[in-house]
Amino acid sequence: MGGADFIQVLFSEYLNYDPTDRTWFNRDRFFLDPGHMSPMLYSALALTGAYSMEELANFRQWGSPTAGHPEVDFARGVENTSGPLGQGHTMALGAAITERFLAARFGEWMNHNIFTFISDGGIQEEISQGTGRLAGHLGMSNLVMFFDSNDIQLSTPTGDVTVEDTAKKYEAWGWATMTIDGNDQDQIRQALDAAIAETEKPFLIIGKTVMGKGAVTADGASFEKQVSTHGQPLSAAGASTDETIKNLGGDPANPFVIYPEVAEAYAKVNAQKIELAAAKKAEQAEWEKQNPELAATLNSYINNEAPALDFSQIEQKAGTATRAASATALGYFAENVGNMIVMSADLANSDKTDGFLKKTTVFKKGNFSGAFLQMGVAELTMAAIANGMALHGGVIPVCGTFFVFSDYMKPAIRMAGLMKLPVKYIWTHDAFRVGEDGPTHQPIEQEAQIRLMEKLKNHDGDNSMLVVRPADSNETTVAWKMALENTKTPTGMIFSRQNIANLPGSTYEKATAAEKGAYIVEKDSEQPDVVLLASGSEVGTLVEGAQLLRERKGLKVQIVSVISEGLFRNQDVAYQETVLPAATPRFGMTAGLSVTLEGLVGFNGKVWGLNHFGYSAPYTVLDEKFGFTGENVFNQVVEFLA
Repeated sequence: MGGADFIQVLFSEYLNYDPTDRTWFNRDRFFLDPGHMSPMLYSALALTGAYSMEELANFRQWGSPTAGHPEVDFARGVENTSGPLGQGHTMALGAAITERFLAARFGEWMNHNIFTFISDGGIQEEISQGTGRLAGHLGMSNLVMFFDSNDIQLSTPTGDVTVEDTAKKYEAWGWATMTIDGNDQDQIRQALDAAIAETEKPFLIIGKTVMGKGAVTADGASFEKQVSTHGQPLSAAGASTDETIKNLGGDPANPFVIYPEVAEAYAKVNAQKIELAAAKKAEQAEWEKQNPELAATLNSYINNEAPALDFSQIEQKAGTATRAASATALGYFAENVGNMIVMSADLANSDKTDGFLKKTTVFKKGNFSGAFLQMGVAELTMAAIANGMALHGGVIPVCGTFFVFSDYMKPAIRMAGLMKLPVKYIWTHDAFRVGEDGPTHQPIEQEAQIRLMEKLKNHDGDNSMLVVRPADSNETTVAWKMALENTKTPTGMIFSRQNIANLPGSTYEKATAAEKGAYIVEKDSEQPDVVLLASGSEVGTLVEGAQLLRERKGLKVQIVSVISEGLFRNQDVAYQETVLPAATPRFGMTAGLSVTLEGLVGFNGKVWGLNHFGYSAPYTVLDEKFGFTGENVFNQVVEFLA
């Protein structure tokens, strides 16, 4: 692979890590963007002892650690799962920001560099715009990116799709750049020396490399720079695998070999890196001795411990929008959670992440003493940066935007679920009650979509995501409690734009029952005539309808708030039966697609949902037009039970 020369020089001479302790927190980190170049990464790591030749030979096989696209494995030196182009180098930016955030709090003794490797596809992906802009704006001089510029992509030469001057583009964003022969190791060293010496700007090394370097046909003719070698094995592309191995100095009969002189050279490399790491660890030990309280705090951050908080101390106002209740909680966290970083995609005053911002400051070039990242309009970039922060470790990344714009974020949300990253998402303006902004801004299908992530299991067998939609201000506090105590998977929190009346008898203590995913808000009898269930704003509408059902029909009603179906499904059968008794008719209400609740009401139940796009009008008018009123709950339940 054309980028192999760079990787070999980087890993053997510049990347600081401990081969005997690859999870050492102050190591340099390498983020791969083009996951299809996994063989290059595995080979480089194998030279340092992280993979065996047998494991390389079992590339892409069942049970092998050498997956087709790398999957995060810190113990082997794989810092990120990569595959969807553009996300890997964006995660690297998140890690670089985290490094500066922590150094600002604990000292420059913990500084380290973040390296990343990108291909033509990553440069072309739209996410690179947000990443390049923000890295330059913040002056991330601890970020070094190598661009494997071989002028070939999967189905065409790059000249068929672009005429851009990549160096000028990045320079316009505030990067330092250097263009080199990416297969010349002396030029690579010169570029890396310049990159590490840079103190004001992120550094882009554009390496002009050769696709399929060394590839030949059966008759020995060069097969370099061919489009076909990008996405196929050499033999299928038109080259000869055996002849190419010979041309590169290998034995086709035994290709997976580390030659003795190479093993000897890397033994020296490993010894040097162990020695350097030991010196850095000694420096850390001395700092810890001099700063025991700070050291304890740092270790709690590194160990990804949930912050020890008394959530009952968060004083919520009754009848507020849940986005406002979230802002109240964020204000408390700004003063009590020292490693939280909050981001917003140009909506801080609307998604109410400004509850946090009002008690801190924004990141600026050379100043990471604050804890708020103004993203600009870049939702996907924001979500991928949050993943990089979580991968680096030591911080709690939180990002906010309107719920409808979660659509922009889903590729990175999926990666967070796959990598088991405890990122927190704040999604406000949760339903058609956005109102006058109309159907473009009114989320309808989004809740059904994101709740599918609660049904999708990760490789540990857990729900790949926790999704919560609280029904009042006290449930919002509990939603945040659930999010911060969830250190194993991402959490999405869906908040209302409009004010919501508190549920009957609502207190923080009562709302903690939501930690089981669903709980009984009101219960008229051990044998109710009907169970009414919903999440978010609609629970309050059910409360209104239930009162009418009691007054006009004498019905005994049980009202259930289902903040998270996925979490509720994980409870024991007895609890689920108590909350949703199987023999009792169930009526659900959702401001999203009916399918959101159909699994909970069952085959014989009924859901009042919204199965069409919204309209532009005041939300109170839309409530009437769409049937989200207590009166319509009464009418629908009476018809349902008839």
